[in-house]
Amino acid sequence: MSRPLLGKVCVVTGASRGIGKGIALQLGEAGATVYITGRTFTPNNTPVPGSLQETAKQVEERGGTCIPVKCDHTDDKQVEELFNKINKEQNGRLDLLVNNAYSAVQALFQGPTNKFWKLDPCFWDTVNTVGLRGHYVASVFAARMMVPAKQGLIINISSPGGLMYLFNVAYGAGKAGVDKMAHDCAQELRKHNVAAVSLHPGPVKTELINDMLSRARNDGRVDKTTKIFENGESTEYAGKGVVHLASDPNIMKKTGRILLVGDLASEYGFTDIDGNVPPHSRYLKDSLQLSGYTWLPMFIPRFITIPRWMMAAFLHKL
Repeated sequence: MSRPLLGKVCVVTGASRGIGKGIALQLGEAGATVYITGRTFTPNNTPVPGSLQETAKQVEERGGTCIPVKCDHTDDKQVEELFNKINKEQNGRLDLLVNNAYSAVQALFQGPTNKFWKLDPCFWDTVNTVGLRGHYVASVFAARMMVPAKQGLIINISSPGGLMYLFNVAYGAGKAGVDKMAHDCAQELRKHNVAAVSLHPGPVKTELINDMLSRARNDGRVDKTTKIFENGESTEYAGKGVVHLASDPNIMKKTGRILLVGDLASEYGFTDIDGNVPPHSRYLKDSLQLSGYTWLPMFIPRFITIPRWMMAAFLHKL
């Protein structure tokens, strides 16, 4: 088995479940030492489902070394203590930070409305404290280790919501901020040989999404949204992309960019864990299907892609 990240030290925030867990598993499989954070930490260190200990156990079963650290990313002091711990235990080495921690998924799906003027202004904090602000704080402490070492990579897990309207105003503004933060961090880190990128997964079948899909099917509520997620990515698909980025000797050529997991799969030649290639918005065929067209995609080969400049123009990004 290839272990391209053997000896590398990585941090994945928010890794007790979802995309963060999937990324941690792939990093462990690649041989990395992975620090994972979250608030779901069992006092007796039992690896119960949904806990950091469960993720750590599964990472180590794949050949990685995993250190679970209870950390509330609304508390800057706890975040600082996390990086102090890594600095001490790894002799100042930190190769990768994946900013993934996010606590607003249920709030986004369970809210009575998505209209910003009908929501309490504190909804902004619910969506963007453990998210945009948390990513910034973790990046500050990670950069203090990476800059002196003249190497490192910071990956912000973001969303197409940073490029187009999705869910609500607070969500879109936060994701756009995450993308811009990666771009601007890259400008300041470039001369120190430290890269920063923003990574956009597609629709991902997280544990929460799978539960929602199951309830929707049982209730007979199958619509365009449920179909999109039914054919979505596993939580480890983005993790495969992260492994390739972390082991890419030319990563500085990508610094500052927004990267799509589907594009990375094409570039590096990997598939999802089931061997399939999930739908990708830059494939014209998949994009039409995701938009609700049924007959037209049948006549379009899957290899035809939409140029990045055309997508940017369509999404009104200058």
